[in-house]
Amino acid sequence: MVTTHAAIEQAAFRLFAERGFERTTLDAIAAETGIGRRTLFRYFESKNDIPWGRFDRTLEGFRVLLDHMPADLPLHEAVHRGVVAFNDFDEAAVPSHRERMRLILETPALQAHSVLRYAEWRSVIAEFVARRSGLTPTDPLPETISQVSLALALSAYTLWLRSPGPSLHERLDEAMAGLHRFLTT
Repeated sequence: MVTTHAAIEQAAFRLFAERGFERTTLDAIAAETGIGRRTLFRYFESKNDIPWGRFDRTLEGFRVLLDHMPADLPLHEAVHRGVVAFNDFDEAAVPSHRERMRLILETPALQAHSVLRYAEWRSVIAEFVARRSGLTPTDPLPETISQVSLALALSAYTLWLRSPGPSLHERLDEAMAGLHRFLTT
């Protein structure tokens, strides 16, 4: 049987909703998609990778997005716009972005794995800031901006998941702009 990353994700999210993340096994996901466990590993390295989807491709898109920011745009504005645009998702996606992020942010078993993904995300920002500033990604400015940008994005996601109201775009825009206003006051 031929399958796709998306088909595996959809099956896994159905099982996560029914059984919970911890009680859903890779064997159950493989059976649900009609593939073998070994085939499943060709798509995802672990069960913890499934909620993240094809994150490596998403990060490549983030790099491209940042690289296409106008050179005359102030650095803080370029990062701000990049983070907001990176988090612009199709409302009709299955699983929904809200469902995906709720699982990632609220499942204790995924927290350690998420730290690895967050490091990859921060690295994209640090590399961009370093290029724009003539620094290396591990210099204090790129590292700090990447860490703060992640904190702002996570707080916006937490607020978005916690209560209806402003959209994710609005939450991210508010968080990113709020810090700049605070620092320049």
